[in-house]
Amino acid sequence: MSAILVWAEITEGRIKKPVLETLTAARTWSEAVGQPIWAAVIGKEIPEGVPVTLAEYGADKVLRITSPALEPPVNSAYARALAHLIKEKGLSYVMLPQTYEGRAIAPLLAIWADAALLSGLTQAPEKEGNGWRARRIAFSNKAIEWVYTEHPRIVVTLRTNSVVPSKAPKPLVTEELSYTPEAKDLRLRPTGVEKVATDKVPLTEAEVVVSAGRGLKGPENWGMIEELARVLGAATACSKPVADVGWRPHHEHVGQTGIQISPNLYIAIGISGAIQHLAGVASSKNIVVINNDPEAPFFKVADYGIVGDAFEVVPRLTEAIKRYKEQHAH
Repeated sequence: MSAILVWAEITEGRIKKPVLETLTAARTWSEAVGQPIWAAVIGKEIPEGVPVTLAEYGADKVLRITSPALEPPVNSAYARALAHLIKEKGLSYVMLPQTYEGRAIAPLLAIWADAALLSGLTQAPEKEGNGWRARRIAFSNKAIEWVYTEHPRIVVTLRTNSVVPSKAPKPLVTEELSYTPEAKDLRLRPTGVEKVATDKVPLTEAEVVVSAGRGLKGPENWGMIEELARVLGAATACSKPVADVGWRPHHEHVGQTGIQISPNLYIAIGISGAIQHLAGVASSKNIVVINNDPEAPFFKVADYGIVGDAFEVVPRLTEAIKRYKEQHAH
């Protein structure tokens, strides 16, 4: 039996939110081709709760692929394991969340599985003629691009925050598989992991992000950014110059050379909008810019803009949101 295969990424024993989004989108594809959904989890050990959650979100079967050599995670080994699974089971359709790891694994997987790659989609592919067409965002979120392929095997990555995850419980069915990666796929291995101590939502999964730049004049003024983020339930981010001078930690740097994100709402405060920064946030569904320079390039791509002093605008905005939440608390 063939199936839609979804790679279920786990971090520190938990399923990432983009995986649940991908499973939700996969259900549409599953209905179109009349095939069940299989979720593949890879690692040294698979926590018992992971397959249960995957079944809750629509996985007809959970494939547990384990090997002592798969710790720490190595993208090339994961891609090879998935390619081996695809060929062994005769699968034609594969979906991955477009996380940092998903973007690294998908191209390798497409090559090794002899498949077409459709990346950054906002929904599952749709049947058209003898092939499939798929939608993605282009030109800094200002246009919709449709791509088409008639290739018999397709690897898809789904852009984060494109689909609202929803449950579709299925009976829990699992299959245990073992895989021993080849030495050539383990040549580049992480030498260590530096964990970031934070109670915030990971930037790549955040639906709302509050970001600031050099317009804040110094690290001592970041309190109002943190407060606005707290009120909105948002993650915080910063521009490259801010991270470079040490005002904020590098794991908050978004941009071409930092983390690339696609939240539902991105608020940029005191950031001019250099090309390298826009490259990391252009996929945001809504961009709000607060800057005292009406000629700031960021305003050209913003959905909403406020020309004003951040030290006046941000506190007032925060208080207004607090009042709104209090009035609508019940």
